[in-house]
Amino acid sequence: MKKLLTGNEAIARGAYEAGCQVACAYPGTPSTEILENVSTYKEIYSEWSTNEKVALEVASGASIGGARSMVTMKHVGLNVAADPLFTMAYEGVNGGLVVVTADEPGLHSSQNEQDNRLYAPHAKVAMLEPSDSQECKDFMKYAFEISETFDTPVLFRVTTRVCHSKGLVELGERQEVEVKEYVKNIKKYIMVPANSKTKHMEIETERLPRLRQYSNNTPLNRIEWGDKKIGIITSGISYLHAKEVFGDNASYLKIGFSYPLPEEMIVKFAKAVDKLYVIEENEPYIENTVKALGIECIGKDFIPICWELSPDIIRKALVKEEKRETYHADVQVPSRPPALCAGCPHRGMFYAVSKLKDVVVTSDIGCYTLGMAPPLNVGDTVICMGAGISAGLGFEKAFKIAGRDKKVFGFVGDSTFFHSGMTGLVNAVYNKTNMVMVILDNRITAMTGHQQNPGTGKTLMGDPTQIVDIESIVKAVGIKEENIRVVDPYNLEQTNAAVKDAYEATEPFVIITKQPCALIKEVQRRRKDMYCEVNQEKCKKCKTCLKIGCPAISVKDNVVSIDKSLCNGCTICKQVCPFDAIERVGE
Repeated sequence: MKKLLTGNEAIARGAYEAGCQVACAYPGTPSTEILENVSTYKEIYSEWSTNEKVALEVASGASIGGARSMVTMKHVGLNVAADPLFTMAYEGVNGGLVVVTADEPGLHSSQNEQDNRLYAPHAKVAMLEPSDSQECKDFMKYAFEISETFDTPVLFRVTTRVCHSKGLVELGERQEVEVKEYVKNIKKYIMVPANSKTKHMEIETERLPRLRQYSNNTPLNRIEWGDKKIGIITSGISYLHAKEVFGDNASYLKIGFSYPLPEEMIVKFAKAVDKLYVIEENEPYIENTVKALGIECIGKDFIPICWELSPDIIRKALVKEEKRETYHADVQVPSRPPALCAGCPHRGMFYAVSKLKDVVVTSDIGCYTLGMAPPLNVGDTVICMGAGISAGLGFEKAFKIAGRDKKVFGFVGDSTFFHSGMTGLVNAVYNKTNMVMVILDNRITAMTGHQQNPGTGKTLMGDPTQIVDIESIVKAVGIKEENIRVVDPYNLEQTNAAVKDAYEATEPFVIITKQPCALIKEVQRRRKDMYCEVNQEKCKKCKTCLKIGCPAISVKDNVVSIDKSLCNGCTICKQVCPFDAIERVGE
């Protein structure tokens, strides 16, 4: 049977068919849907872990315990999980261990554009790169077999276009794999220096030579002979782009097993063609190896190192043809930067902070990053998950040394707090940091598509579970009760009072906002008949309501109006209106 699947759906299906028994992840675009789909296969235990490091550690323990295990994450998540990855490369596996890294050339929803292929030679683990949905499913089976055959974690590298594009996939049956027997082996699984030295030598002298031999003989790497005037070495989605541009007018070395690279195949292929191109997104990973082999090739001299590739970019770079226009629209689509949704519970807190002078706001990864945008303009930095608190600590210390009278507010969300904000909070208490930490609890992991987290009371598999209470954690690590405020961010009077207290505090201070995301289906059902409207007779056209940055509010021909199809009646606009011209409808 064939089915139309995205790459993410196909990866999940491949894990199912390969007999995977444990799957872990922290959600992050473009990888999120992998675990969401895995959770539909009840033969696989699946979980949202608190962060990527924890996810890989859980999968590693399951692998050592004998179960085929998979962990998935976006590219920056592998930075978080790098610690266990490098050590598991030494320890090896019992049951197969596959680490899916979903890279994002073009950084559509990420803070950087890194090429995680470089992790494979750095950690010395095998790496696979599928090009389409069928390969996503098929390569997953190979990945588990390679992991167990060569005693190594396998890096399974995909990119946004592979993750989200759809293709026909031929489905198979699940291969039932028994959980392997676990035998205590201190020299293999306890990485103290004496054992690590031995394992490192084994990797260099035994595992990597075997993997290199495999790379030159596996069907995952193949040569497609066409016109030999041009030879193209490529991998991943770039293979499909190259095929679209050159078709049969070139020969191809398609690399699916990309670490170790198939050097013998590369030499053979290069000798057989007149001109050699290396087509790859981002870093010259393959190109550097080709040149190190003494082979002349054309690559990043012409192909851009930044952003995603496309057939048009490749055509312009290598064939010197401009884009072939297939459709022209007379209307110029306006730029639409992301914004906080109408009724977003974060808006009230950002509005309250925006009225303060002499403050610095260190923000974090999530919906609340969007507080930086006009007219709220709340946000000075965004670095990585958890840095909303930790970077704020550094700011506070720098300002203290410089004698600058600026208050620091650090923002994190509920899922981010569980991910890596708690350690920053502990650090703030331990090092007596006079800053304000704002934890925006909207009861869901929102920006990645409403995944559960430890504060929602439900697991990935839909089972009810203990809610981890943020306020209790804050108290437990040492924040004094008088320095904690729990507020409803829809209540501006309450929120403003908390912000004022925090601003004047001389000790670590925490504000927790509690209001669920406006897009949660249960919330939408509960508030479907609620909205605000402008009483035009009372409206003085002062436009104060525009200062909250709500997309439901607009001005046309000097008439302020609220789109009731967007509004959920949060009443922030009603509370800021100085003339009581905004009224809420529905209860």
